[in-house]
Amino acid sequence: MERRLAAVLIADVVGYGRLSQADEEGTRARFQADLREVFEPRIAAHHGRLVKTMGDGLLVEFHSVVDAVRCAVEVQRAKSERDVGVAAHRRLAFRIGINLGDVIVEGDDIHGEGVIIADRLQTIADPSGVMISGTAFDQAIHEADVGFAYLGEQHLKNIADPVRVYRVLFDAGAAGRVVGTTRKAGARLLILAVAGAVLTAAVAMLVVWQMSMPPERPSVAVLPFANLSGDSEQEYFADGITDDLITDLAKLSGLVVIARNSVFTYKGRPVVVQDIARDLGVRYVVEGSVRRGGDRIHVNAKLIDTATGDHLVAEEFDRSASDVFAVADEVVRRIVEALAVQPTASEQDQLARPPTANLEAYDYYLRGEQAERTGLLREALQLYAKATTLDPSFAEAHAADARTAVYVWRLDYDNVLPGPVARRRAYEKAGSALELNPGSSRPYAILAILQVVDRRYEEALASAGRAVALGPSDAEAHAALSLVLTFAGRHAEAVAAIETALRLNPSLSTSERLVAGLAFLLHGDYARAIETLKRARAEAPRLIDIHALLAAAYARAGRLSEARDAAGEARRTAPVTSVETWRVLYAHFRNGQDLERVLEAMRDAGLPEWPFDFRGEDRDRLSGADISRLAFGRTWQGQTGAGEPALLQLGRDGKTAFRTPTQIATGTAFVDRDMLCEQSENVLLGRPRCGPVYRRTHDPGKPEYTYVNAFTLFHFSPVE
Repeated sequence: MERRLAAVLIADVVGYGRLSQADEEGTRARFQADLREVFEPRIAAHHGRLVKTMGDGLLVEFHSVVDAVRCAVEVQRAKSERDVGVAAHRRLAFRIGINLGDVIVEGDDIHGEGVIIADRLQTIADPSGVMISGTAFDQAIHEADVGFAYLGEQHLKNIADPVRVYRVLFDAGAAGRVVGTTRKAGARLLILAVAGAVLTAAVAMLVVWQMSMPPERPSVAVLPFANLSGDSEQEYFADGITDDLITDLAKLSGLVVIARNSVFTYKGRPVVVQDIARDLGVRYVVEGSVRRGGDRIHVNAKLIDTATGDHLVAEEFDRSASDVFAVADEVVRRIVEALAVQPTASEQDQLARPPTANLEAYDYYLRGEQAERTGLLREALQLYAKATTLDPSFAEAHAADARTAVYVWRLDYDNVLPGPVARRRAYEKAGSALELNPGSSRPYAILAILQVVDRRYEEALASAGRAVALGPSDAEAHAALSLVLTFAGRHAEAVAAIETALRLNPSLSTSERLVAGLAFLLHGDYARAIETLKRARAEAPRLIDIHALLAAAYARAGRLSEARDAAGEARRTAPVTSVETWRVLYAHFRNGQDLERVLEAMRDAGLPEWPFDFRGEDRDRLSGADISRLAFGRTWQGQTGAGEPALLQLGRDGKTAFRTPTQIATGTAFVDRDMLCEQSENVLLGRPRCGPVYRRTHDPGKPEYTYVNAFTLFHFSPVE
C-alpha cells in the first residue's frame, strides 16, 4: 500500500440536492460547465490532478499547498465574476476545503485521513469560501497572496485530534494578514505583528477607559481555563467553565469584566499576566485549569493582582462532576471577597441561581456554545433545543438559542433557518428566557433588536436600557443599545454605547461591527466607519451589508474610487442589490432623513436605484388606475432581469404567485399611488416592496411592460 504526503482540495456544491430537485438536468449541466470552464483550466495551470468527481463535488491533488490555495482562490473569484447577472437561485456556489496530509494511493485514486480532513473542512466553509487546515496554513502563509482568519482548533467528524482551521480572506487588503491567533511557531512573527497592531489599538481605548473609571471598580480578565483532561473532546467543558465565570462576574455592577471574544484570543498561547493586564487594561487576571475524568472534576483557579504579582485567590477543588455549579459559585465568591465587591440584592439572587439541575442538559448547552462560536449555527440550534427539551426551565439555553436565531435572521442565513422562522424562534426563546429569569440581560438585548426592527422604538429603548442595567459589563447589551439608538435617531448616544462595547470587547462579532459602522457613519465619523467596516469585510467578505455600507462610508468621506469599488463588490455579491433594496431593509429608521442620508451616499458610490441598473422613462410610466386594470385578475408572463422565464398570477383578491422554473413565491399585492406593491413573508423581512410599471416600445413577440421593485425586475405581457 503506497502512502505519500499530498495537498488535497475538495470542492462541493452548496444545496445541490435542493437545486437538483427543482431542475435536475439544468443543475447537472451547470455543474459540468463549471467543472470544464472554471475548475479544469485552473487545476492545470497550478499543476494539479483532478482525481475524480463525486456527484456534486470533486477531489484534486496538488504537489504544493500554495498551488492548491491559489487555484481555490482563482476558482472562487472566477465563479463570482461568472455569476454576475445570474439569478441567485440558479447559481452553483462551491465550498472548498484544503488539507496537507498523508494519503493512501490506490491506482489513480487517493483516500485516507488526509482526504477526509479536506472533506470535513469544506463542509464548514462558507458558500463560495475556502477553508484550510493548520498544516496547509503553515506552508501557504508566506507564499499565497491572501489573508487568513484563524478559527481555532475544531473537532471534525470522525477525526480523533482537533484540527487548526483557517478561513481564506480574498480581499486584496487582507493579503499577508492573519486575523485571530495561532500557536504554530512557523507563523509566530507575522501573527505577533498583527496581534500587536490590534492590541495596541485595544490598549489605547482600554487604558483611557480604565483611567476614567472610579478606583473602587476593579477590572478583571478571565483567561481561558486550560483543559488538562488528556482528552481534546473535553475542550468545550473547560471553555464552558471559563464562560460561566465571565458571565457571573459580568453580572456585578461593581466590576469591569472583559468580554469572552477578547480574552479567548489568548487561548493556547503562552502568556505573561502582566502583559495581558497591559494589553487589555485590567488590574486583575483570573487563570486556571480543568481536568474532567469519569464522574470527577478537578478545578484550579487563581486571581492574580498584576501590579504586585500576588495571588489573591488560589483554590483547588476536587469534586463530583455533579458539583460543577457549586465549584463555579465558590470561585466567584472568593474573587468577589478578595476584591471587596459588594453585590446588590438582585445580583446576589442572580449569582445564587444554578443554570440547570440537569447535567446532561448543561452538557448539550456547552456543546451548543462551542458550535455557535465556530460558526456551526444549525448544529448549535439543535444542541440548544436538546438542552431545553431535557430541562424546559434552563433559561440560559433558551437565551442562547434566541441569540443564535436572531443572528441567523439579521444576516439572512436562510440555509440555516428561513428568515420568518428564525425571527419567530428568537422572539419565542427570548420570551421564555425572560419568563424563567427576568434578571438576565441577554434576552432583553435580543428583544431590543427585534423590537426596533418592528419599529417599536420605546419598547426597544426600554429593553436595551434594561439589558445594560442588568449586564453593565455585557458588550452584547451595549451593542444592542447602540443599534436601537442608531435607528431611533440618537447618534451621539449610539456612538457612546458602541464605544463602551468596544472597550469591553475589542474583538466584536461581525454583526456588531456592522452596528458600529452604521453608528459611526450617521454620526459623521467616516474614518472610523471605514476602519470598522473594512475589518468586518475581512472577516465576512460575502456579507452584502458590509459592502453596501462601506461604499456609503467611502462616498461620504469623498473617497469615490474606493466607494465605487465597494459598490461593485456589493453588486457582484448580490446582482439584484440596489438603493431600493436598502430602502426596504432599513425602513425601520425612525427619522426618514437618516435613511435618506444613507441611501444618498449609496447613490454617490454608484449603487443603482433599481435591480440590474434598470431605468425607466417617466412618459412610459403607468398610473395607479392603469396598474390596477392591468394587474388584478390577470396573469403576467415574461422573463426576469436575469433572463429566466417567469409567470406572475395576480388574483382579484390580491393574492399572488410568482413562478420561475426553479421557484414559487406566494404573497399579496396592492396598488399604492402609482406603484404596485408586493409582500411575501420570506422576502426582505416581510416588508412591502413597491415599484412602478412601465409601458415598453411595442415590438411583436417582445414583452409589452416592465415592472421593477427592490427584489424583482420583470419584463412581461398580460396573458389570458
